[in-house]
Formats: sequence, structure tokens, C-alpha cells
Amino acid sequence: MNPAHPGVPTLDLPSDPERRVWLAATAAASGVAAVATAFPLVSSFAPSERARAAGGPVEVDIADLPPGGAKTAEWRGKPVWVVRRTPEMIAALQGHDAELADPGSAQTQQPGYAKNPVRAIRPEVFVAIGICTHLGCSPTAVPKGTANPSLPADWPGGFFCPCHGSTFDGAGRVYKNKPAPTNLEIPPHRYASDTRILIGDDTVA
Repeated sequence: MNPAHPGVPTLDLPSDPERRVWLAATAAASGVAAVATAFPLVSSFAPSERARAAGGPVEVDIADLPPGGAKTAEWRGKPVWVVRRTPEMIAALQGHDAELADPGSAQTQQPGYAKNPVRAIRPEVFVAIGICTHLGCSPTAVPKGTANPSLPADWPGGFFCPCHGSTFDGAGRVYKNKPAPTNLEIPPHRYASDTRILIGDDTVA
């Protein structure tokens, strides 16, 4: 009972740490929905409670990921996209460097092995944190040829943040004159096998 108001039950509100976890989980769920609008989302990987609590690495199996498909994993409370790019999607990363704010990813957080035009270890598999670098909104994957009036007619495919209009190409590189200050973040990751990726761990045995 509430001591200040007898007869009125006291609500057990979550503490600040609990509230942050809840908000992070909500943001991650939003990221899943955003990617699913454009990619055939095969599945989402749910890490164990121990891994989630410790912020440990999360394993994603990409054996069933078709070309053009994507999965979303949660790592440290953030949605991480794993996209299997088609040859056409890889080719679309070329020819528009002049339109990008940081085509060489000089100002962006990513491991050294992802500091290349495709921003990936393997060109066909793109791994990125699905959070806009402007205010933390969740961008949406939008393929080439979309009828979205907020995007140019020659849109090569990539990601669009509907909150404030930032646009990123298929390697997560932000276009010029957009609210987002940097490219999408690439998390540390490595291949545990040909079909398994460890997000959050890039140590070499």
C-alpha cells in the first residue's frame, strides 16, 4: 500500500537500469521490423540470457540466408543486421563516392578489416548495427527501384531513416548533407566457420 495515500496500491515501477534494458529491447525489436520491410527476414537469433547480460558474443548461422536476405541479431542491446548481398547489390556500391560524406569510412567506427569499399570481411555478407548515427532511430532497408518519394529516382538501394531523412548506401555509408554525421557502425565480428558468424568477437585463435 502507498503510505502517503492509504487504500491506494503502490505501483512497482522498474528501476532506471531495468528501464534502460527494456528500452534497448524495444529498440532492437524495432530494428527487426525495419529490416523485414525490405528483406525476406529468415529468422532472428535470440542469445542466451547469460550472453545478453554479459554483452558476450552472439553467434549467427547464415547457412539458410538466401541472396538478398537478412537476419537481425541482438548484441549488447543493439540490433545487428546480417545481409547476404547479391552481385547486383555489391555492384551498386560503386560509382557514387562523390555523393557520400565519408566514402572511405575515415570517420566511422569499424574494425580495420571492414574499412574497405564494401565494409565487410566478405563482400557478399554485410554486418552492421542497425541504428542511425544521428539520433538512434532505426533505418529501413530500401531496395533499388523503390517508389519511395523521399528517395531519388536513381536510388541504388541501401538504407533510409524515416525519422529525419538520412540515407545510407548498401555498405552503410551516409550520403552528404544528411543529419547522420557518420556511416553506420560495423561491430567486431569474425567467421567461426563458413556459415557461422560471431558478433562481438574478432579474436583470431
